[in-house]
Amino acid sequence: MPPRLKAILLLAVYLLKTLGRRLFTRNKSGIAAFRSNYDADGLPPVSPAERASMPEFSRCIACGICDRGEAERIAASGGAYRGVMALVLAGSRSMPDYRAAAYSFGFVPEEVLAEKEAICPTAVPFRAIARFVRAKAAAVGGPLPLPPRIESLPPRVEPPSPRL
Repeated sequence: MPPRLKAILLLAVYLLKTLGRRLFTRNKSGIAAFRSNYDADGLPPVSPAERASMPEFSRCIACGICDRGEAERIAASGGAYRGVMALVLAGSRSMPDYRAAAYSFGFVPEEVLAEKEAICPTAVPFRAIARFVRAKAAAVGGPLPLPPRIESLPPRVEPPSPRL
């Protein structure tokens, strides 16, 4: 049998097999399948509206301007919070980091995020990123707290209660 004919027959057989399986079996699919596969990895599903707003989250150019004036909060966090820029970068690029980022966002009041938005040269939506990160972290178990003690860090200070 010529190779091209064999390939076409195999494709046809597997097409029929796939269509038959979809018609006659009840597989878990859609969001339920996605959640069962990815929740443990910290990857919750994203709605179409959230997906449309995500490109705005990637505007950060890591200039560090938003970290000005954050030394006191960074010191008070005992190493849990490393500045707004680090949170924005984690929140806009790596979903598995959302639980840790949501914990760290607890150290930054909403008013401070609004001030940072006003001085950002690329108009990064800090408050929208914080809401998004908190919501996605909540969808897979909530913010991750730090361990009770890390030897390389100063004594830990609890963050203010999360504002969702």
